[in-house]
Amino acid sequence: MIARSSTAALRPILALLLSLAAAACDRPAQPIEQAMVADPDEWPGWGRTGSETHYSPLDAIDTGNVDQLKLAWHFDLDPGYTASTPLMAEGKVFLTSGHSHIRALDAVTGKQVWEYDGGTRERATSALNMSWGNKGIAYDSGHVFLVTTDGYVISLDARTGKEAWKTFDYPDDAPRNSNGAPRVFGGKVIVGFGGGDISPARGFVSAYDAKTGKLAWRFYTTPGDTVAPGNEKAEALMRKTWPSGWTNPDGSRRGGGGTAWNAFSYDGELGLVYLGIGNGFPYNQAKRSPGGGDNLFLASIVAVDANTGAYKWHYQVCPGEQWDCTATTDMTLATLKIDGKDHKVLMQAPKNGFFYVLDRATGQFISAEKIAKVTWADRIDRKTGRPVENPGIRYAGKPGLFELWPGPTGAHSWMPQAYSPLTGLVYIPVIEQGALIGEGQEGGGEIAAGMGVTLIPEVELPGSHRSFLRAWNPVTQSLAWEVELPGNWPGGVMASAGGLVFQGQIDGRFVARDAMTGKQLWSFKTESPIVGAPITYRANGRQYVTVITGSGGNGAGINSPGNAAFRTDYRLPRRVLTFALDGKDVIPPFQLPELVPPADPDFKPDLARAQAGAMLFGTRACLVCHGWNAIGGGAAPDLRYSPMITDAATFRQVVKDGALKMNGMPPFPAFTDEELETMRFYLRARAQAAPAEQKALLDKAKAAQASNAKPQDFAGKWNLVIQTPVGPQKAVMELKVAGNVVTGRISADQGTVDVAGGVKDGRAKFQGKASMPMPITVSYDVTVRDGKLSGENTNGPFGKFPVTATRP
Repeated sequence: MIARSSTAALRPILALLLSLAAAACDRPAQPIEQAMVADPDEWPGWGRTGSETHYSPLDAIDTGNVDQLKLAWHFDLDPGYTASTPLMAEGKVFLTSGHSHIRALDAVTGKQVWEYDGGTRERATSALNMSWGNKGIAYDSGHVFLVTTDGYVISLDARTGKEAWKTFDYPDDAPRNSNGAPRVFGGKVIVGFGGGDISPARGFVSAYDAKTGKLAWRFYTTPGDTVAPGNEKAEALMRKTWPSGWTNPDGSRRGGGGTAWNAFSYDGELGLVYLGIGNGFPYNQAKRSPGGGDNLFLASIVAVDANTGAYKWHYQVCPGEQWDCTATTDMTLATLKIDGKDHKVLMQAPKNGFFYVLDRATGQFISAEKIAKVTWADRIDRKTGRPVENPGIRYAGKPGLFELWPGPTGAHSWMPQAYSPLTGLVYIPVIEQGALIGEGQEGGGEIAAGMGVTLIPEVELPGSHRSFLRAWNPVTQSLAWEVELPGNWPGGVMASAGGLVFQGQIDGRFVARDAMTGKQLWSFKTESPIVGAPITYRANGRQYVTVITGSGGNGAGINSPGNAAFRTDYRLPRRVLTFALDGKDVIPPFQLPELVPPADPDFKPDLARAQAGAMLFGTRACLVCHGWNAIGGGAAPDLRYSPMITDAATFRQVVKDGALKMNGMPPFPAFTDEELETMRFYLRARAQAAPAEQKALLDKAKAAQASNAKPQDFAGKWNLVIQTPVGPQKAVMELKVAGNVVTGRISADQGTVDVAGGVKDGRAKFQGKASMPMPITVSYDVTVRDGKLSGENTNGPFGKFPVTATRP
């Protein structure tokens, strides 16, 4: 009786507490800036607004009903680059695919209203000018804006698709390309360009009048002999940080870079545009700037006056950068309550593995912490805002290679992060991937000539080839939650006021998660990978969510092995998919044919020739689109399965003469006929090895299971076959076992390696040192079943390869 009476007495108090708790849940975790939530029905720019939050205030689709989300309409796209973010304005969805192929679709029905071809494929004279394609476009005041990969800035009438104006952005013939999304801030079209990995060309950002196309200002990001109007203060500041200058004795440019190809933000109240600046060239600072120095504005965030382009402040994330460290990822603007006070901040997770919070009015450093594995620096000094570098990372003049985390892919690449003021969390697509980097060595390692470094970005290291969606608290600089994602190339992110985070995945799923917990609430099988970020909008009172499918970017090229277990095939359907709560559309089923290499009965292995072809494939930029070790990632056809590689005449017509230029394959006239045949031989070798590699991927899960093998089962002599990227390599392995300790020797034509290790849970793991020509570690993880040995060989940084062996 007493207990029941007490409970009854507490009920009003409990009800009040629950009411207060509910009210607290309705309050945003952080202040909501009006600029962040303006024009809620539309998505007119890359990050929706100049705050670049990739956040929508729409909440009709929320955590309680997202499981009812259905496909409302879809639109099929041609093969070509589709790792892009669409827009929505004035009742139309605008998008770019391929090489600046712009379409306007009805936002409710998906029917095409108009289309426009930017003309890049007809005009382009170099592979760089063609590149992959554009990541996005912009809309403002009845016009759609694009910048083609070969440098044309264009304004289209949003009603008709007709050109309003067109101008060329490049002032000279230095190698450049433009594939980031333009922005329209304060009546100016802001555009940048790329190319800082192949040339010391001087970086700059251009602003054009949105109505007329007239150049309003140009801000240079590295010093030069001429000073642009309004750049006097910035030029004086930069020159001090290049103490030995930037030119060779003959006057040619020695050092440069600083390209701003992707990230721009805007604060209309402060009148500032924020520029995210890229890496230097050469990578090796000793060659770029022998006198050292910070080399501004490389790897920096720079604030400039929106009207004049005049310098206001900067913050450098990697002073004296030499690791392809860039600040070209999204810069998110928000107000954060820190220590009880509101701070207008800029937040960025650049490549270098730290998450930064800066005062966006002054550039003052507030905080930074690691969001991924980092080996180049221990921390960011709170007093100076500068990194405390780890010993050894300044590789100039030092032998060997430095294990660099994150690698040049970055802990965060160009795929957008999102921020929700409701949760106060930033949602970051994070990559865990290391690399090896060091002084340029005789015999190769340079992906682009003149880098001055040996760089191996696709490395087999413990913990590599992984990706995550991490929810980060920028006030406490701590992880709120994380979800490990399939593959190593995460899609861009979008957050909404419905308490949701949307993201596409490399395994062909489009997923919605609870923004507070990361719990998956809904998914849709898309048939194709998704890399570009989704958007949400409202039309006729109904909320929609749109995403474009298709693989692309570095994960479809240099980092393709990390996604090899998933079908990212170039031939997979590329579509615009739009969802609503009462959608009734369906996509037709699609079944890719089995991957079968072309018949090549005349092929005879030749290791030396295959290795020479591999060097050509790697150093002539082929791997950028067709994948590391020729493992296709979806940006272009997987050449291991192309019949073209079995016919010399066809191969020459396509690669050297440009027979498929209009399909997106640029010509490479610099190849000699002998080089072409050597590289074709390499691709034929890769085709021969492909079935065994594919089988190994399928069998990997089974092979990882615990084995019943006893230590003595591994002892003795084995005839070993390693499926390397240049074909199967034979070796003889002799192992001795004492208890659980394994020792032995592996002999092949390339040399002999002494190994040592042990047996545990039925698996033998052992390793040894070799030189190829640099010192590397060769390791094995194998088991024995039914008298046959199988497993993996890790050949230093060059990859993991299937291993099989039988008794002689």
